[in-house]
Amino acid sequence: MKTKSGTFVAILSALGLLASCAQMSPLEAQNDNINRAGKSAKTYADHEKLAKQYQNTAKEMLRKAEEQKKLLQHYEEKSYLYGRQAQDKQSHTSALLHKYERTAEEDIKLAAFHRQMASELAPRDHATIPAEKRQERNHENNAKVESDPNEQI
Repeated sequence: MKTKSGTFVAILSALGLLASCAQMSPLEAQNDNINRAGKSAKTYADHEKLAKQYQNTAKEMLRKAEEQKKLLQHYEEKSYLYGRQAQDKQSHTSALLHKYERTAEEDIKLAAFHRQMASELAPRDHATIPAEKRQERNHENNAKVESDPNEQI
């Protein structure tokens, strides 16, 4: 009896170890790298770079969400093609859709946070920011003010 339970525990431990060593998806690895960079950001340039990265990630998430919406619509309209798996495919696609939308919302908020941090640091780093970059930043800020606040990326 002890041998069977010992073997069972050893197998569970091995599976737990394998699961913890599983590779992250490229998106998870990218977000992990951005999060680490966010903790060490200290200058205007650091925060501007992070804001752009978060904005790009949010755009990518919104693009993926659109793909999932189309796929979900297909599964709902043509569920007869997938038999018993139709509901599984719909629920999986719906879960991915919501995950991508939540991630995009979080990334948009983080991009706004880092833009705010960059704007607070801008006066201190003003001498180190090239004139072209200052003009570009002013143009972006003016465009944000003029755009619809409810509009997504």
